[in-house]
Formats: sequence, structure tokens, C-alpha cells
Amino acid sequence: MTSEPHDDFDTVLVVDFGAQYAQLIARRVREAHVYSEIVPHTITADEIRARRPVGVIFSGGPKSVHVEGAPVIDPAVYDAGVPVLGICYGAQLVAQQLGGEVARTGRGEYGRTEMAVGEGSRLLEDLPASQPVWMSHFDSIVRPPDGFRAVASTPDAPVAVLESDERRIYGVQFHPEVAHTPRGQDVLKRFLYDVCGARPTWTMTSIIETSVEAVREQVGSGRVICALSGGVDSAVAAALVHKAVGPQLTCVYVDTGLMREGESEQVVDTFHRHHGIELQHVRAADRFFERLSGVVDPEEKRKAIGELFIRIFEEAAGGLEDARYLVQGTLYPDVIESGTRDAARIKSHHNVGGLPEDMDFELVEPLRNLFKDEVRRVGEELGLPEEIVWRQPFPGPGLAVRVVGEVTPDKVATLRQADHIVREEIRRAGLERDVWQAFAVLLADVRSVGVMGDERTYGHPIVLRAVTSDDAMTADWARLPYEVLERLASRIINEVPGVNRVAYDITSKPPGTIEWE
Repeated sequence: MTSEPHDDFDTVLVVDFGAQYAQLIARRVREAHVYSEIVPHTITADEIRARRPVGVIFSGGPKSVHVEGAPVIDPAVYDAGVPVLGICYGAQLVAQQLGGEVARTGRGEYGRTEMAVGEGSRLLEDLPASQPVWMSHFDSIVRPPDGFRAVASTPDAPVAVLESDERRIYGVQFHPEVAHTPRGQDVLKRFLYDVCGARPTWTMTSIIETSVEAVREQVGSGRVICALSGGVDSAVAAALVHKAVGPQLTCVYVDTGLMREGESEQVVDTFHRHHGIELQHVRAADRFFERLSGVVDPEEKRKAIGELFIRIFEEAAGGLEDARYLVQGTLYPDVIESGTRDAARIKSHHNVGGLPEDMDFELVEPLRNLFKDEVRRVGEELGLPEEIVWRQPFPGPGLAVRVVGEVTPDKVATLRQADHIVREEIRRAGLERDVWQAFAVLLADVRSVGVMGDERTYGHPIVLRAVTSDDAMTADWARLPYEVLERLASRIINEVPGVNRVAYDITSKPPGTIEWE
């Protein structure tokens, strides 16, 4: 089940031309309570018509429209009867494909720029005549296509905004989706509401109602099991499906031996005792460690864990009549990162790219179209406790992908102890809501020389990782206070046997991923 949007939701398609901000555009549209979905630039006009969106937004991109092989869109899209908004590269593509001129002026614009607004603009109506916008371009539109008007300019972009109300095609050279453009969301809303006529119905209540209806339609009277991993996503998925089918749902929590300190006890307590959901607690640490023996490649780890998860769920389902549906907390970023027909694989998520082909279940994935912040709001709406909804994201494969090297019980025990210290100090410093994730990574195959108690040591390094993010598609390393980092390093070295060095990872995403594996 892919949980396709219901007819109650108008859809805006975001065409990705390789932009750093394509996912951010999609999120900004959703923040305006309009459903959005990212599609590749290879989409055709016929495919767009079949999807029946109320609007299409072209993202920016790193290429120049003058470079051979630069991405383009099917020209028939402009005559598909759907409003179009081009952003940055997308605006230049609109101008070029429809007969305007995009020039290599030799002067780019990067960062905050003051934009002058002319009269009669539909997108910029009621906005200040001069306003700051965020630019990131080298080429410039110097002449709009016939039938278009240039309604705004900057010192190095004579056509900063072009519009054709008759064709309902628009282009903005700046980035309205970033916070550095203060009135950017107003521009997007003007396009969504006034031009596209989109209805702001993408709300948490409507998402829940639609998902409940979709789950009931899919499973009927069948038995359903839910794979609880201890993370936010599977917890919200379980609560949502329980709302839909009640006693037809059995949750299976597999204690892999790869969980964080106290996690198993908390999950069992929340779902079994407090929410009255039928729960099977399967203790399978020995099986997972045996399966991971000798495995060091990150992709092989994820696939091994994903396959064993499914086999254990199949065993659990054997005692349940007609249990052929498996609920998973798959999110939109999981799908994108695991690779699709048009997207490169970054890493296989155990519940997407790591699934065995011969599994016996039909998947139920009610969160598949949601970003993480939307999932949290759904969880709050469903009444899940704060300690579940707002816990930091935790990978499905657990601590296995935070041990760089072979996964063994003693290495996981070392990492679990260090991770507990990280979470405890982040909470003590009041930074839980300020960071997206903060955790420890054990470099299991690396040793460093140290001195403790006047004696030489040869121990493992722990790498601390803390990032800020909105949806995990992009992330920046968190500027933790020095005193917090000092306490973390001191406690880990003093309290965790076998560790004699602590480092801090200051890599953003991109180019790195949040997890090391």
C-alpha cells in the first residue's frame, strides 16, 4: 500500500531538476496545507495530465540552461492546462523553452539581494515595492518570452519575476522556499491559492481520516501485524492502524539486541499497558548477532537485518489467522533515499530497499507520503505520549549501523553505554528540541593510542554526531556548546571501558548522511 492521496487533497507536483531545495519546496507547499509530491524532470505532459495536479512547480538546479545535457521538461507541459511556477533554474528554463533569452552576463547573484517590484504583478500583489530575496544564480533572464511581463528586477537580474496570467505560467529567479526570503511563503501561497485554486485541506485531521479510510479499504477484515522498531515512525503507524482496525492489529516488537538503553521496556509499556494494543515481545538478540557475524558492509548489514525482521514477523504471523498484512513506518525520505526509478540510491532503508523479494506479506504503509515533522504532528493528534512522539529518530537497523565494522555483542554494549551518556547530557542541557539527532558512533576497527593513569592505552574512538534538520532530507551539524562537548567527552572516556578518544563530526548533509552507515 502506498497511501496515495485521497481525492479530498489537491496535489501540486514539484519537478526536481537536481535542486538542493526540491524537498524544501515540497515541504513549504505542505505547510500551506496543500499536498505536494516530488517527481523527476523526465515526467511527460501526458503523465502530468493523468495525475491531475492543480499546479506544477519547477525546482532550481545546479546546471546552466546553456550546458549540453542540462535537464529539460517536455515542452507539451506548458500546454497541459496546469499552472506552472519556475524557481531559479526552473524560471530560466521557462524563459528559454518559450522563446525568451537567458544570457551569460558574467555576473551572478548569490545570497541576500534587494528586489524592486513593479506594478500589476499577480504573484507579488500587496507585497512591498522593495524587498529582500535570496538569490543563487549565474545566468540571468534578460528578455521574457512573448506574452510574458517582467514584473520585478534586481541589479543583476533584469527579469527577476516573469508572468503570463493568460497562460498561467510564472517564473521567479529567487528562492521563495528558503527562510532568507522573508515573504517567500506569501509568494508560494499566492501561486497555490490564487493561481492554482488549491484547497488548503492537507491538515493533520484530514490526513488521519483519509489514512484510516485507506487502511480499512485495504485490509478489510484481515489480520494485521505491525513491526514496532522503537522509533517514532513505527509507533505512529501502529497507532494510526489501530485507530482504523482496532483488535485486528497485533504489534510485534522484536528485541534485536541493537536497541538503545531502556528502549525495549518503554515500547512494551507504552503500547501494551497504556494503549491496550495486543503486543508480542520477541527476544531475538542471539539470532541477529549470529546473522551479522562477519558482516562489515553497511548495505549488507541493512539487508541482513531487514530480511531477518521479515522472517521473524512471518513466524509471529503463523499463529494468527489470516495475518497477511504488515504495517511499516516507512516515510517519504526513506523512499527517496532508498532509490526509485528516477532517484539514485543513497542507502537502503531496512524497511524499503532491504526487504526480501519472497516475503509473504502485503505492506501497509500509512506514513509513506509524510515527512518526519508531519508524522510527529499526526502522533500528537493520535494521543501518543510526548516521550514517544518527540524521541530522536532512530534507524530501523538500530545500533548496528552505528558500529562501523563487524557488529558483536560487546561492541554494541560499548556503544549503548556511550549513546546513553550522549542522550542524558543532551537532555540535561535542555537541547532535545534544538537538535534533530544526537548520538554516538563506534569505530570498531580503529584503535588509537592514549594515556590513562600514566599508562599507555590502545582503545577505540567514539565519534559524536549531532545535527539540526526539519525532515532529514538535509541537515547541518549542531553547534553544541563547548561545555556540553567537554562533559560528553569526559564522561564517555571515564565511564565507557575500552574508549580512550572522542571526536565530533562537523559534516553536513549533503555531502554526508546523518548516519555513518
